[in-house]
Amino acid sequence: MANANVRVRFCPSPTGNPHVGLVRTALFNWAFARHHGGTFVFRIEDTDAARDSEESYVQLLDSLRWLGFTWDEGPEVGGPHAPYRQSQRMDIYADVARKLQDGGYAYHCYCTTEELDARRDAARAAGRPSGYDGQCRDLSAEQKAAYEAEGRSSIVRFRMPDETITFTDLVRGELSFTPENVPDFGIVRANGAPLYTLVNPVDDALMEITHVLRGEDLLSSTPRQIALYKALIELGVAKAVPEFGHLPYVMGEGNKKLSKRDPESSLNLYRERGFLPEGLLNYLSLLGWSFSKDQDIFSIEEMVAKFDIPDVNANPARFDLKKCEAINADHIRRLDPKAFADACAPWLAAPHANWAPEDFDAEAWARIAPHAQTRVTVLSDITANVDFLFLKDPVEDQASWDKAMKGEPAALLTTARENLAGADWSDPESLKQAVLTAGEAHGLKLGKAQAPVRVAVTGRTVGLPLFESLEILGRERSLARIDAALAKLAA
Repeated sequence: MANANVRVRFCPSPTGNPHVGLVRTALFNWAFARHHGGTFVFRIEDTDAARDSEESYVQLLDSLRWLGFTWDEGPEVGGPHAPYRQSQRMDIYADVARKLQDGGYAYHCYCTTEELDARRDAARAAGRPSGYDGQCRDLSAEQKAAYEAEGRSSIVRFRMPDETITFTDLVRGELSFTPENVPDFGIVRANGAPLYTLVNPVDDALMEITHVLRGEDLLSSTPRQIALYKALIELGVAKAVPEFGHLPYVMGEGNKKLSKRDPESSLNLYRERGFLPEGLLNYLSLLGWSFSKDQDIFSIEEMVAKFDIPDVNANPARFDLKKCEAINADHIRRLDPKAFADACAPWLAAPHANWAPEDFDAEAWARIAPHAQTRVTVLSDITANVDFLFLKDPVEDQASWDKAMKGEPAALLTTARENLAGADWSDPESLKQAVLTAGEAHGLKLGKAQAPVRVAVTGRTVGLPLFESLEILGRERSLARIDAALAKLAA
């Protein structure tokens, strides 16, 4: 049932290239908001000046637009809870941190790193939980003054309640965390900079986020955030605790979590190879969710109509590049022919094209495009598939040459050339018959007979339908290339 009160957020940090796991999180949030007629908030978590960059920020916005995501509130769109970049909200976090301390929900901790490490080691040796032990929870004014007189700095810690925290995860069901496993945690650094543990829940509270849908790796922080939300409600900062849904891990090779270091994790890779946004998103939606038992290919509109978080599977999902490519190929087949031709445009020009701009033949491209649409997996495949039309000579590919020119290729090519010279070049079937007959004369089936012809004319052993390609290239150029191949064999 639609719920227009749904408010979700996607809040990446602008560090490096966008990751496909991050895109999957954005997709599930966006689809959930659109399914319910709710609000999709795009927020930038850029409080880590050492890692965040403006270049990554611009790339994030560009990536979301390429994928077709629109946001209802956020950078360059605005909204009632602006600004939507955390680096511009520091005064808000400082004010909330003060309120938490004044209300007794947070306190200054003066423990040094060495002291904390020593106490953690001792706790582990004794078989106890090794989280923060509450040493500074109830310091007197005199003790605080003594620490400060020593020149000690302090962080601000949130005081966790001494009770089990239970919540119902929208993906995983009811979960409970006991107090000994959720110790007090830092919310403000010694230099006054707020930590993720503070700014993330504060922004969710002030932006009235109703559902937090995020990766499973953040599950352990949820009980801390729930306790913080409850404190913010008591302080009048928040209105309610949002519902949580933790999305399954995306796994790579060897059943390890797909990381930024894995080549197939980079969104830029898919853009550069010419994946369609619709194809990539279709595949990513299947990492933890399914459209139906017997349908893997669907449009984004169809996904939005069916998608809901309770249908997400909690089990890890394995990223399969081959399946991703196959789904993308299906989406290429679905394109209107003109839309396909237009989508290929970047790969028919510099820097991808290996022919001069003036040698590009728009009429030949228009004729070959329908054949290419049924063959390519990603749009970048098009460059190598059609370059034989626009180059003076076919690409020199020695491996293809060696593979095709086995046995007695010169005899076969000579007969094929004679047959082709007398064929009807307006009819691909006539050209096929010419090569078939040449093959039969030399005891070869069509597949073996056409391989030397294909390499002679296109330079490659695989490509678009050969006889349609010959027709479009034309009689004169095709026969000249076969002659050149015969001369090479003779030499």
